[in-house]
Amino acid sequence: MANKVFCPKLLKNLGFHVRRLNSAPSPLSAVPPLNFTGDFNAVPNLVEPAPQINTTLHHHHHHHHLQHNTNNIINFDDVKELFYGVPTMKLIRSSMTLQMAAIDPMVDLGMWIMNSKLMEMPVFREVMLGFVKNTFYEHFCAGKDLTEVRRTVTNLSGSGLKAMLDYGVEHATDNESCEQSTAAFIQTIESTKSLPESSASFVVAKITAICTPRLLKRMSDLLRWEQKDPSFNLPWKQESLPLFAESSPVYHTSSKPEPLTVEEERDLQLAHERLRKICEKCLEHEVPLLIDAEDTTIQPAIDYFAYSAAIKYHKDDQPLIFGTIQAYLKDAKERMVTAKKAAEQMGVPMGFKLVRGAYMCSEKELASTLGFKSPIHDSIEQTHACFNSCAEFMIEEIANGSGAVVLATHNIESGKLAATKAIDLGIKNERQNLQFAQLYGMADGLSFGLRNAGFQVSKYLPFGPVEQIMHYLMRRAEENRGMLSTSAFDRQLMRKELNRRLEVATS
Repeated sequence: MANKVFCPKLLKNLGFHVRRLNSAPSPLSAVPPLNFTGDFNAVPNLVEPAPQINTTLHHHHHHHHLQHNTNNIINFDDVKELFYGVPTMKLIRSSMTLQMAAIDPMVDLGMWIMNSKLMEMPVFREVMLGFVKNTFYEHFCAGKDLTEVRRTVTNLSGSGLKAMLDYGVEHATDNESCEQSTAAFIQTIESTKSLPESSASFVVAKITAICTPRLLKRMSDLLRWEQKDPSFNLPWKQESLPLFAESSPVYHTSSKPEPLTVEEERDLQLAHERLRKICEKCLEHEVPLLIDAEDTTIQPAIDYFAYSAAIKYHKDDQPLIFGTIQAYLKDAKERMVTAKKAAEQMGVPMGFKLVRGAYMCSEKELASTLGFKSPIHDSIEQTHACFNSCAEFMIEEIANGSGAVVLATHNIESGKLAATKAIDLGIKNERQNLQFAQLYGMADGLSFGLRNAGFQVSKYLPFGPVEQIMHYLMRRAEENRGMLSTSAFDRQLMRKELNRRLEVATS
């Protein structure tokens, strides 16, 4: 890699941009999702063959890290090896963008501007979008369309990381927007054939984009009532895995809901049909489908879609569908174990993505409004413990030859614990059933460290036009503030590597 083509002066000033930050995590704020109405048909079709990239180049010299000491499994000391393959200019930009995102007044100002009437002034809007595109957007997003995404995925693949493709659509408002989103997901799945071989680990889908949140809420209320009263009949319900645990909160539904209307049942049928098309396309292109989680108001219906599809669609004993479990919920472990055991009894391979969770404020507010205790763990330590316990359970299941998990975490301790457990149980590095994931543009130190330890690591890549991804970016800035410890650690590692490169270049 050509380390000499950069500006030493810019590097010298970098210390100014990369200050150490206090590492206390602040609570994450939930940002309401945006209703996307973008026209995906404008996305160019990718047909020309992609260059083949050797993604094994990093792994031949990394096995010396695989020691059974938690602290040694992921080596953060050798920054040269950690950031091997990352261009210097990218390191500089990443460091500066993460620094900006970590300055509280700047984040607050950005939030205020994005939600203000100023954005209705065409000139001002253009200037703001231009600034965002060249900073946060380029750092946290993979591009505006599939052509740009391919460039990002190719670069990631070159540095030994895989990609989870997430087209930035969220809540649908009617059947028409559901159909547009379905077309977008299918086009994303089809695009994987023109990417470097096996560089896309997943395509991400949001059920809220193929079924309206209003209908998901109705279904969730009915499913909760069935949980309270098992004699309650749901004529539309297909075979699924258990959606609730004994400890699951059902306070959202205080009185017996009306059955689905004929029209609602028809819309539900259409949603199943959309998911069927997406699943069949995933099977055809041999790329698994990852289904994102939402808040507890509509999560039972989302799990219902995920589990009923998992029963129908899988490739031999490999799961095609991965549902998401949010470890900040008190019932997370019990729900996951119950669903996993039921899947095993039915002979259904089931995958899970494990995350901490992103709707903390809204969940707490809703519960207290209804006069109930929050469904979320009382402390961040309990959330960490729950995540680690769920991870340990799934790693043990995988060691016994059953199931698959994606551990989506920015927490270094969780990464180390899971990696140690996997190695202790002899899970071979080439096994696809245990993967780690971090958001694109965040926790790069952890991603590269796990990669160097021989694990499969993916980056979660949102893509789409700047205006569409705006709320996603605001949420990243909010979370970055809540994850200052990870962000500060990353910036510290980047600064160390930039200083090293500066010394090499000037010696």
